[in-house]
Amino acid sequence: MRGKEMVKGKFITFEGCEGSGKSTQLRLLSEYLDKHNIPYVLTREPGGSAIAEKIREIILDGKNTEMCDGCEALLYAAARMQHLKDTVAPALESGKLVVCDRYVDSSLAYQGEARGLGMEYVGAINALALEKYRPDLTVFLDIPPDKAFRRKHGADKNDRMEMQGMEFHMRVYGGYKKLLAKYPRICAVECNGTKFQTHENIIALLKDKGII
Repeated sequence: MRGKEMVKGKFITFEGCEGSGKSTQLRLLSEYLDKHNIPYVLTREPGGSAIAEKIREIILDGKNTEMCDGCEALLYAAARMQHLKDTVAPALESGKLVVCDRYVDSSLAYQGEARGLGMEYVGAINALALEKYRPDLTVFLDIPPDKAFRRKHGADKNDRMEMQGMEFHMRVYGGYKKLLAKYPRICAVECNGTKFQTHENIIALLKDKGII
């Protein structure tokens, strides 16, 4: 695929801090798309294809405490490149809606901002994603990490990213806020109500943006 003009399908991504409710909202969205016979592919990052899922295991393995920040960022970028080739690009070219749990904005917020590598550097190693596979819409589930972790009853001790501490996750949240102010494609959906109210707000947003 040589650029966005050749893409037939729509590409939407979901972002948020740990415990923001992405899994729940993606499940509810999938049920809605199934009910309305809208062809789609639901995928995730890191992962979403066989090789990318193996990279995911390395990244999130709680035993890999010695992984340096640069290695982490490059592993995310490597998994993303494979995921794009194997899953995202074919689905878009076939005209399907691609719904992805996390994408390049996660790298910008987590590694660029929270790890301190810089968004410019992280953007550079994710140039393919930023240049040719930009989302049509990014849904940011807006809930601060302290509230999100209380809601999910603490961090998962087997997930290396969740175990980074509250200060780290607050920096992630701050990174997302910077991205929200910079890119019009990112739209915040507050998560103060029930999961069904949040779902209804997401559906309204997708309709307003011409996604569904």
